[in-house]
Amino acid sequence: MRAAHPIAYPMLARITRPALRVPGIGTVVTDAALLRAVLMDTVSYTKTGPGAPSELWTPVLGPRVLLNMEGADHLELRRRLAPLFTPAAVGSLVDRTLGGPFESLRARLAAGERVELVAEARRCASAVISTLVGLPPEVVDDRLFRRIATVTGAVRLSRPRMTPAQVRHAREVMAELTGHAAEAWRRGDPDTVPGRMRELGLDEEESLGAVGAFVLTGTETLVAYLPRLICLLADTGWLGRLATEREHVDPAIAEGLRVTTPSPVMLRSVVRESCIGDVVVRPGERVVLATFLADRIAPGFDPVGNPAASLRQLWFGAGSHFCLGAPLAMAQIRGMLSAVLDAAVEQPLEVHSRRVARGVLIPGYRSVVLGRGVGGRA
Repeated sequence: MRAAHPIAYPMLARITRPALRVPGIGTVVTDAALLRAVLMDTVSYTKTGPGAPSELWTPVLGPRVLLNMEGADHLELRRRLAPLFTPAAVGSLVDRTLGGPFESLRARLAAGERVELVAEARRCASAVISTLVGLPPEVVDDRLFRRIATVTGAVRLSRPRMTPAQVRHAREVMAELTGHAAEAWRRGDPDTVPGRMRELGLDEEESLGAVGAFVLTGTETLVAYLPRLICLLADTGWLGRLATEREHVDPAIAEGLRVTTPSPVMLRSVVRESCIGDVVVRPGERVVLATFLADRIAPGFDPVGNPAASLRQLWFGAGSHFCLGAPLAMAQIRGMLSAVLDAAVEQPLEVHSRRVARGVLIPGYRSVVLGRGVGGRA
């Protein structure tokens, strides 16, 4: 967190009150119950007003991409896209797209090979999101991923919108997806996001914006989280333990999400005067939901006690904006973690090196190397 946000993180981390007005930033909410209440109250708070996500993403992606929608149109688009994200649908998608890569990962680790986990997570996430949005798998490659990171890395908490130059750059990056996404929209494939949006009556331009949004949200958070989870398990002694105590896998994933909170902050704009704790907020003001602080309801990492359970997946949001892609993210997390744990049964594993990523929106590692641990077979 400190490497990604060297100014904003220390400033927010010092806040001890449930809600606090911070000049130049907005009202910062750090209490889980208050944060959930704001997310659930779509009458008083919105994603489309001043200081909200719409100011960041509408100039880049257009006005109808779930990231920046509210009301009936938002609910209808979610309803039409929801069949793509049922547990059965995402399970099938991940199995057919990543079954081979996950088995290769297990075999390489079990054979004693050292694996660079960030690159591995990036390739897997890119393959899945490419299939979902109807793109050839080679389109969302490492080069494009780095380009996407330059877009999201330009976001600053103190700046509610991108500069004109940053918007132009972001549009250029998103345009690299346009041709292939347009083909998916024209085919009308119901198993892809563009095909679903065409069925809904959205035009080609709106569908292309949605593709950009799914690429942005469907890669960076997952690629940041998976290596952090493996490092957290290794650091706490849970990597080897979890390999034989699989009943703790889901609590460990939840605890990992609680401790790391891949999307550390959410934004809302005030629609009508209301109170957040003892802070009065008025229309047009910005609310900064510090999820990474709200999730810190207990110290440490504890899959047995599982304090994360009480948060009801707050890291994915709440209410009508609960992350639509959460089942897909969870299927990929379970798949990659299972491959690592299966290898750990055959060969003790340890993290040999790691480097943090700097100047990024989503805190994570630039590199993590996992391989045979002490006492492993040569």
